[in-house]
Amino acid sequence: MVKFILLMYLCSAVANECRLVPTPFSAFESYRDCGIYGYQHTIDLLKGMPAEHINKWKIYTRFVCKEESSV
Repeated sequence: MVKFILLMYLCSAVANECRLVPTPFSAFESYRDCGIYGYQHTIDLLKGMPAEHINKWKIYTRFVCKEESSV
């Protein structure tokens, strides 16, 4: 069975770097579910940060849903 793993990064355009961030859920049954969760988690993450911090550091996220096969 194929599962999809979410890898999410919090990035700063000012510092020109990204760091892997933990997510509450990381394994999904479909690519679609992984993608929808990645976008929703981005919204929640950014809404939870102070606007001044986001604006100063130009914070954004990147994420990828990577296929992982289990035997």
